[in-house]
Amino acid sequence: MSQNVKENVIQTVKEMMASPSCCPEAKEAAQNWLDALGTDAEAAQARKLVEELEMDIMPIDGLIAFAGSEKAAQVFGAEMAKNVEAHALEIKAAGAKYCDCAACAAAAAVLEKKEAILA
Repeated sequence: MSQNVKENVIQTVKEMMASPSCCPEAKEAAQNWLDALGTDAEAAQARKLVEELEMDIMPIDGLIAFAGSEKAAQVFGAEMAKNVEAHALEIKAAGAKYCDCAACAAAAAVLEKKEAILA
């Protein structure tokens, strides 16, 4: 991958890791990839990072279903769950495929560069 793309992906991965909504597994995969940059392990860790992000990124329909659930009301509180659901419906109507929280937005940006990362 070009140096410019690599620097962009590194920055995006760091932003994802700093997000409160980033799960521990994604943080671990991201850190392992960052640690492996420039080593023989880079390609293997890149594959693991991509696999983890593909598992973790929240499809918009999944977010809508969760936000409208009793579990979301327990996690966020009833009012916030309604707000999340309304926001998810709004961004879906605008064409969003995934949740737009900081972690999912960063994961989507990284996955857009999947071919370069895995090359």
